[in-house]
Amino acid sequence: MSVPVVPEPSRPVVEPARDPYLVYLDSLTSPESRRAMRGCLDRLAALVSGGQATGGEGQPWHLLRYEHTVRLRTLMTERGWSPAYVNKHLVALRRVLREAWRLGQMTAEEYQRAADLPTVEHTRLPAGRHVPAEVVGAALAACDEDPSPAGIRDAALLAVLYSTGCRRAEIAGMTLDDYDPGARSLRVRGKRDKERLVYLTPEAVGRLERWLAVRRHPAGALFCPIGRYGSLRTTKTGPAPMTGQAVADVLARRLAQAGASPRTPHDFRRTFIGELLDAGVDLATAQALVGHSSPATTARYDRRPERRRREAVDRLTLPPAKPL
Repeated sequence: MSVPVVPEPSRPVVEPARDPYLVYLDSLTSPESRRAMRGCLDRLAALVSGGQATGGEGQPWHLLRYEHTVRLRTLMTERGWSPAYVNKHLVALRRVLREAWRLGQMTAEEYQRAADLPTVEHTRLPAGRHVPAEVVGAALAACDEDPSPAGIRDAALLAVLYSTGCRRAEIAGMTLDDYDPGARSLRVRGKRDKERLVYLTPEAVGRLERWLAVRRHPAGALFCPIGRYGSLRTTKTGPAPMTGQAVADVLARRLAQAGASPRTPHDFRRTFIGELLDAGVDLATAQALVGHSSPATTARYDRRPERRRREAVDRLTLPPAKPL
């Protein structure tokens, strides 16, 4: 059995109203962010308690000190977690400690010492892979073969995904009011509630307008769930929103119908950025279109250095096999 990071006798339960775990999660504006950070904190709570805690709620986060947080970082790396995965948990840990300080449960010095953890240094290629144009075309063809409202919706959703590079949660969160047909634009609410405008190709506009003719409602979510018999799921204010996972499921289903290998919404995002940079769009513009907070993040998706390295290697010739 693993040993708790904080000894059991000194681990009192925290009342819900002053629980930094709940306060931190409530401060997050995105449902997907809340779900992701909740998972991180729950896993950290299991490490803190030696596997006894089933979740982070009610745990004594305010009792963690530098020696405890360093130990947590070590436990995560010893378990073989990837550097990016460890760093994601460290972000959650620092944030929940900050809420404990804000709630007056830790002194400023206790908080600063416990949160003073370096990230795990690493260099990784961006996750995912390029989506060829023929794969997108095959998926759209699979949608077109389905004359139901779901087929029309899915074609519009894929067209928007491919021509904007939006995250799946951003697609799910769009409303009809976000669409400006005159400007061919969509207003996107990204991470940390930052808004930006993205633009649709004329072909994507055609797909979207066809879906809106089926959708009909004057308000509500831009894309909504559809029932088994073709009825749109609605609320009092109009069509109900989809989830980010539902967007991914639509993509997976249409690609499978097209006989294409699996791709993720992030693969479409990666492809969008790569195509922009290949076309000579400057880094700042690409960054603004995809909603990255740093141009360095956008630059990681630049395929041009990789292509130049491959072309350099192509100049070499492997000598023919010949006995000495």
